[in-house]
Amino acid sequence: MRGTGVTVAELATERMIMRASPQRCFEVVADFERYLEWAADLKQVEVVERDTDGRPAAVAFRAAAFGRSTSYTLSYDYTGAPRELTWVQTKGDLTSRLDGAYVFEPTVDGDTEVVYRLVVELKVPIPGFVKRRAEGRIMHTALKHLKARVESQ
Repeated sequence: MRGTGVTVAELATERMIMRASPQRCFEVVADFERYLEWAADLKQVEVVERDTDGRPAAVAFRAAAFGRSTSYTLSYDYTGAPRELTWVQTKGDLTSRLDGAYVFEPTVDGDTEVVYRLVVELKVPIPGFVKRRAEGRIMHTALKHLKARVESQ
């Protein structure tokens, strides 16, 4: 809305077919302790809180992003598991919002279409085209590395 100072967040979405079951994709995505083995941009991952079922509920990350290092904590919601895993950011040094979801849709041939949704709001404004390019890179890289991981085992 012009002139109100209100920022409207944009939802970015990317999809990729993975030669693995939805359950396998979900298991890899929810195994945060192993992210450093396959998620290239991550430098540190720490589960800081677990839910009553023992699943990671809050996870702190340090990653390479936007040309520098960033730290953020995400809170995970397993309500839609294993079809979906959603999260919201609870802390961040560069981002005020880093909310998203992985959705795992079975295909007719037994593969999985993984849909990655992401909403990013930075604490310091940058041009929209730079932000969209960075979001696209984050999502494409995450899906590419996830695909390599789920199809390797």
